[in-house]
Amino acid sequence: MHVIGYARVSTDDQNLDLQINALQKAGCSKIFFDKGVSGKVFERPGLGKAISSLRPGKMFVVWRLDRLGRSLPKLIDFIDQLGKQNIAFLSLTENIDTKSSGGRLIFHIMGALAEFERTLISERTKAGMEAARMKGTHLGRQPSMSTTDVQQALRAMNAGEDIDAIARQYDISTRTLRRHIMKMNAI
Repeated sequence: MHVIGYARVSTDDQNLDLQINALQKAGCSKIFFDKGVSGKVFERPGLGKAISSLRPGKMFVVWRLDRLGRSLPKLIDFIDQLGKQNIAFLSLTENIDTKSSGGRLIFHIMGALAEFERTLISERTKAGMEAARMKGTHLGRQPSMSTTDVQQALRAMNAGEDIDAIARQYDISTRTLRRHIMKMNAI
Protein backbone atom coordinates (compact mmCIF):
# COMPACT_ATOMS: atom_id res chain seq x y z
CA MET A 1 0.00 0.00 0.00
CA HIS A 2 1.30 3.44 -0.92
CA VAL A 3 1.40 5.67 2.15
CA ILE A 4 1.21 9.46 1.83
CA GLY A 5 1.97 11.67 4.85
CA TYR A 6 1.02 15.21 5.74
CA ALA A 7 2.54 17.51 8.37
CA ARG A 8 1.75 21.09 9.38
CA VAL A 9 2.99 23.74 11.78
CA SER A 10 1.18 27.02 12.41
CA THR A 11 4.18 29.34 12.51
CA ASP A 12 7.40 29.56 10.53
CA ASP A 13 9.54 29.25 13.67
CA GLN A 14 8.02 25.87 14.63
CA ASN A 15 9.78 22.67 13.60
CA LEU A 16 8.35 19.83 11.49
CA ASP A 17 11.01 17.26 12.51
CA LEU A 18 8.91 15.41 15.12
CA GLN A 19 6.01 14.95 12.69
CA ILE A 20 8.19 14.02 9.72
CA ASN A 21 10.13 11.45 11.75
CA ALA A 22 6.88 9.85 12.95
CA LEU A 23 5.48 9.81 9.40
CA GLN A 24 8.66 8.21 8.05
CA LYS A 25 8.49 5.52 10.76
CA ALA A 26 4.87 4.89 9.70
CA GLY A 27 6.16 4.07 6.20
CA CYS A 28 5.22 7.21 4.29
CA SER A 29 6.79 7.17 0.84
CA LYS A 30 5.91 10.84 0.27
CA ILE A 31 5.41 13.55 2.88
CA PHE A 32 3.77 16.86 2.09
CA PHE A 33 3.77 19.74 4.54
CA ASP A 34 2.64 23.28 5.24
CA LYS A 35 4.67 25.62 7.40
CA GLY A 36 3.26 28.82 8.91
CA VAL A 37 -0.32 27.97 7.93
CA SER A 38 -3.29 27.82 10.31
CA GLY A 39 -5.32 24.64 10.67
CA LYS A 40 -8.45 26.77 10.52
CA VAL A 41 -8.51 26.70 6.72
CA PHE A 42 -8.49 23.57 4.58
CA GLU A 43 -7.13 25.40 1.51
CA ARG A 44 -3.38 24.87 1.97
CA PRO A 45 -0.73 24.31 -0.69
CA GLY A 46 0.89 21.24 0.90
CA LEU A 47 -2.45 19.65 1.79
CA GLY A 48 -3.69 20.28 -1.75
CA LYS A 49 -0.64 18.50 -3.21
CA ALA A 50 -1.07 15.61 -0.76
CA ILE A 51 -4.73 15.20 -1.70
CA SER A 52 -3.88 15.36 -5.41
CA SER A 53 -1.42 12.50 -4.98
CA LEU A 54 -3.96 10.20 -3.29
CA ARG A 55 -5.45 7.33 -5.31
CA PRO A 56 -7.71 4.40 -4.40
CA GLY A 57 -5.84 1.81 -2.37
CA LYS A 58 -3.45 4.37 -0.83
CA MET A 59 -3.30 5.54 2.78
CA PHE A 60 -3.22 9.12 4.06
CA VAL A 61 -1.35 9.58 7.36
CA VAL A 62 -1.08 12.49 9.79
CA TRP A 63 0.84 12.66 13.06
CA ARG A 64 -2.20 14.09 14.90
CA LEU A 65 -5.71 15.04 13.78
CA ASP A 66 -5.21 18.72 14.64
CA ARG A 67 -2.39 18.86 12.06
CA LEU A 68 -5.03 18.20 9.42
CA GLY A 69 -7.55 20.73 10.74
CA ARG A 70 -9.32 22.20 13.75
CA SER A 71 -12.95 21.86 12.70
CA LEU A 72 -14.26 18.45 13.73
CA PRO A 73 -17.15 18.51 11.23
CA LYS A 74 -14.71 19.35 8.39
CA LEU A 75 -12.31 16.64 9.53
CA ILE A 76 -15.10 14.08 9.59
CA ASP A 77 -16.31 15.14 6.15
CA PHE A 78 -12.74 15.00 4.78
CA ILE A 79 -12.06 11.52 6.18
CA ASP A 80 -15.47 10.32 4.97
CA GLN A 81 -14.63 11.56 1.45
CA LEU A 82 -11.35 9.62 1.59
CA GLY A 83 -13.26 6.47 2.54
CA LYS A 84 -15.64 6.90 -0.38
CA GLN A 85 -12.58 7.00 -2.66
CA ASN A 86 -11.20 3.79 -1.07
CA ILE A 87 -8.36 5.73 0.58
CA ALA A 88 -7.48 4.66 4.12
CA PHE A 89 -6.75 7.23 6.83
CA LEU A 90 -4.41 6.94 9.81
CA SER A 91 -3.83 9.40 12.63
CA LEU A 92 -0.77 8.18 14.52
CA THR A 93 -1.31 9.91 17.88
CA GLU A 94 -5.04 9.14 18.23
CA ASN A 95 -4.53 5.69 16.66
CA ILE A 96 -7.45 6.15 14.27
CA ASP A 97 -6.98 3.71 11.40
CA THR A 98 -9.95 3.49 9.03
CA LYS A 99 -8.62 0.15 7.69
CA SER A 100 -9.52 -1.49 11.01
CA SER A 101 -13.02 -1.97 12.40
CA GLY A 102 -11.92 -0.29 15.68
CA GLY A 103 -10.62 2.75 13.80
CA ARG A 104 -13.83 3.03 11.81
CA LEU A 105 -15.79 2.75 15.09
CA ILE A 106 -13.80 5.60 16.66
CA PHE A 107 -14.29 7.65 13.52
CA HIS A 108 -18.08 7.11 13.56
CA ILE A 109 -18.27 7.91 17.28
CA MET A 110 -16.42 11.17 16.56
CA GLY A 111 -18.93 11.90 13.81
CA ALA A 112 -21.86 11.26 16.13
CA LEU A 113 -20.32 13.50 18.80
CA ALA A 114 -19.75 16.27 16.24
CA GLU A 115 -23.38 16.03 15.11
CA PHE A 116 -24.53 16.09 18.75
CA GLU A 117 -22.38 19.19 19.38
CA ARG A 118 -23.85 20.96 16.32
CA THR A 119 -27.37 20.16 17.52
CA LEU A 120 -26.65 21.46 21.04
CA ILE A 121 -25.18 24.69 19.68
CA SER A 122 -28.21 25.18 17.45
CA GLU A 123 -30.64 24.53 20.32
CA ARG A 124 -28.78 26.94 22.63
CA THR A 125 -28.73 29.61 19.92
CA LYS A 126 -32.46 29.27 19.27
CA ALA A 127 -33.23 29.36 23.00
CA GLY A 128 -31.06 32.46 23.45
CA MET A 129 -32.75 34.21 20.52
CA GLU A 130 -36.21 33.39 21.87
CA ALA A 131 -35.25 34.70 25.33
CA ALA A 132 -33.95 37.91 23.75
CA ARG A 133 -37.15 38.32 21.70
CA MET A 134 -39.27 37.86 24.84
CA LYS A 135 -37.25 40.64 26.53
CA GLY A 136 -37.96 42.84 23.52
CA THR A 137 -34.33 42.86 22.32
CA HIS A 138 -33.85 43.60 18.63
CA LEU A 139 -32.11 40.68 16.92
CA GLY A 140 -29.93 41.01 13.86
CA ARG A 141 -28.29 43.95 12.24
CA GLN A 142 -29.22 47.42 13.41
CA PRO A 143 -31.21 49.51 10.87
CA SER A 144 -29.02 51.83 8.82
CA MET A 145 -31.46 54.72 9.45
CA SER A 146 -33.51 55.74 12.45
CA THR A 147 -37.18 56.62 12.11
CA THR A 148 -36.25 60.31 12.50
CA ASP A 149 -33.64 60.01 9.71
CA VAL A 150 -36.20 58.43 7.37
CA GLN A 151 -38.72 61.17 8.12
CA GLN A 152 -36.10 63.87 7.43
CA ALA A 153 -35.07 62.14 4.18
CA LEU A 154 -38.71 61.91 3.10
CA ARG A 155 -39.23 65.62 3.79
CA ALA A 156 -36.11 66.42 1.75
CA MET A 157 -37.40 64.28 -1.14
CA ASN A 158 -40.81 66.00 -0.98
CA ALA A 159 -38.99 69.33 -1.10
CA GLY A 160 -37.44 68.25 -4.42
CA GLU A 161 -33.97 67.20 -3.28
CA ASP A 162 -32.29 64.47 -5.37
CA ILE A 163 -32.65 60.98 -3.86
CA ASP A 164 -29.02 60.09 -4.66
CA ALA A 165 -27.79 63.16 -2.77
CA ILE A 166 -30.00 62.31 0.21
CA ALA A 167 -28.71 58.72 0.27
CA ARG A 168 -25.10 59.97 0.22
CA GLN A 169 -25.85 62.22 3.23
CA TYR A 170 -26.78 59.11 5.24
CA ASP A 171 -23.96 57.02 3.74
CA ILE A 172 -26.38 54.45 2.32
CA SER A 173 -27.41 53.34 -1.14
CA THR A 174 -30.43 54.77 -2.93
CA ARG A 175 -32.00 51.32 -2.81
CA THR A 176 -31.62 51.19 0.99
CA LEU A 177 -33.18 54.64 1.32
CA ARG A 178 -36.14 53.59 -0.83
CA ARG A 179 -36.58 50.42 1.24
CA HIS A 180 -36.67 52.46 4.48
CA ILE A 181 -39.21 54.88 2.99
CA MET A 182 -41.43 52.06 1.71
CA LYS A 183 -41.27 50.38 5.13
CA MET A 184 -42.27 53.63 6.85
CA ASN A 185 -45.14 54.21 4.41
CA ALA A 186 -46.41 50.68 5.13
CA ILE A 187 -46.70 51.47 8.85
